[in-house]
Amino acid sequence: MDSSAQERAASAPGFYDLSAPSIEGELFSFSQLKGKVVLIVNTASRCGFTSQYEGLQTLYETYKEQGLVVLGFPSNDFMSQEPGSNEDIKQFCRLNYDVSFPMFSKANVKGPQKQAVYRYLTEQTTPEFQGEIGWNFVKFLVDRSGNVIGRYSSMTKPSSKALTMKIEEALLQK
Repeated sequence: MDSSAQERAASAPGFYDLSAPSIEGELFSFSQLKGKVVLIVNTASRCGFTSQYEGLQTLYETYKEQGLVVLGFPSNDFMSQEPGSNEDIKQFCRLNYDVSFPMFSKANVKGPQKQAVYRYLTEQTTPEFQGEIGWNFVKFLVDRSGNVIGRYSSMTKPSSKALTMKIEEALLQK
């Protein structure tokens, strides 16, 4: 690594330095997540994968007492599949999927305008997890120390064995 790459890595924010506005508009600091296992998902209300909200809520309910937090990040980046306001999204998630995990304000997850959380996930993690988001419902798994330990495609259902085993493994780490 050359010295400029080392400087960029040293000055890059860590996971717990991040923050994002909640769907209610309040700033949520990721420092609150220290010691938790976190599943971050970019969501959309009018997507073929929207029913994954149900599985995400089930994961959250199943593992939250052990330390799992699911974070939903609505985005309209893919074929305008999240056209509503934050209030519309919040109502949709509550009414259709009884979502109780934290949801965030609608924002970009790809391209030059992507929000800081997704800039971190797609550009500042280890190379195996980097790269632009290709569609809705891509999942990133973060361990109790704030390290990204998995990236899963839209095709990976929240109930998939690969994902649930990795979550369970991460929850066992103290």
